[in-house]
Amino acid sequence: MRFGTKARLAAIATAAVFALSACGSGSSSSSSGGAVNGAGKTLDVLVGVNTAYPEQQKQWMSDTAAKFKQQTGATLKFETFTSANEELTRIQTSVVSGQGPDVYALGTTFTPTAYSTGAFKVLTDSDWNKIGGKDRFNQAALGISGPDSSHLIGVPFASRPFVMAYNKTMLKAAGIDKPATTWDGLVDQAKKMTDPAKGQYGMAIAYKDNFDPWKYIWGMSVQAGNPLVDGKTAKLDDPTVKTAYSTYFGWLTKDKVVNPASVGWSNSQALADFASGKDAYFLMTSSGSIPTLDKSPIKDQWDYALMPTVAPGQTSDKAGSNQAASILSGDNLVVASYSKNQDLALAYINLVTSKDEQLNYQKIFGDLPANADALASLDSAPHMAALTQAAKESKATPFTGAWSDIQLDLLNVVVQSIPDLSSGNVSDSALNSRISDAQNKAQQSLNRVK
Repeated sequence: MRFGTKARLAAIATAAVFALSACGSGSSSSSSGGAVNGAGKTLDVLVGVNTAYPEQQKQWMSDTAAKFKQQTGATLKFETFTSANEELTRIQTSVVSGQGPDVYALGTTFTPTAYSTGAFKVLTDSDWNKIGGKDRFNQAALGISGPDSSHLIGVPFASRPFVMAYNKTMLKAAGIDKPATTWDGLVDQAKKMTDPAKGQYGMAIAYKDNFDPWKYIWGMSVQAGNPLVDGKTAKLDDPTVKTAYSTYFGWLTKDKVVNPASVGWSNSQALADFASGKDAYFLMTSSGSIPTLDKSPIKDQWDYALMPTVAPGQTSDKAGSNQAASILSGDNLVVASYSKNQDLALAYINLVTSKDEQLNYQKIFGDLPANADALASLDSAPHMAALTQAAKESKATPFTGAWSDIQLDLLNVVVQSIPDLSSGNVSDSALNSRISDAQNKAQQSLNRVK
């Protein structure tokens, strides 16, 4: 989607809030909390496409629909989106039209945008009781469900703290005792394990992924003391941001520790390359990679570690408080205020956030449960130590309705730089121009948000 179109839609979406508020939901919630009779009705749920496990996702959708039909008598219809741009577009167009999916599975960083529209249900105590209560969930996962504990729209569904996978055999062969904790140190290690003649590289990076690139820029900037948003002021033009982009691009253009083919890779392609034993590190991954790695040629050779928490150019976190190991990441379920099936929507959420269903989802896709009991049951499982630590040391992105626009602005700098990356160099002038454009768009988005 073109960014000019996106900006216009955002402005329209904000204006549409008042009209939607007057419309009401078209359905009253049952106070009994009992079974919901949905015979003859259809519940529409929007979810992101799982590019790593597409066939498994189709089967999960089919199985979940069958269980929902058995419990409620209603038909469950899934719709999908494939990118962050498409995710934002679906939110905006539904707000404008007052119709669309009943339930949205949104990335946590999109929850503030959904909240700012006023078009999604703020959950009451009665609503929470119908889905097992707030205590059903890992309390940390509620950290980006709303602006405060009394105004929550997001029900945690999956937790996805980001870590890096590493090949223990390759590190040992290079004489490396443990993964680096600084970005500069990681590059030094990656260089020791890069041998293009053997098709071996220090890092597997997905430069063309639709979701991942901006997270590197956010993380390195926060670690350097720049939150990117300070109240109503965008700080994408801060020098820390250019350093982050230069570091990220430099792995390919200057340090040459990644496969040149990675310019065209999505996250799933980078995972596949790492799983084949060709790379020492696979960055910006989550527990969702476990099913692939445990069935790979390196199934006994890998583990997770925290990604570096010390900014490029630094040897330690001088402020002592900027160690963002990951964004507070995962999926939240939100219910549209325009939905005429709100009882059914809560019944669906109750089903998929139950302990058994959460553990089943984790087994299939690897994402950590948001259900507290389900999460606790995995404490002793392999590879969980780094994931648990990353979850504790994750930082929430700014809770502003402009954030989804801003993260896309950050991503767009990478998208526009792909041709330059393919030719082996991103010039300072080109990077400065793209960052300046992103800063202007980010500030415009902040100015629009009330």
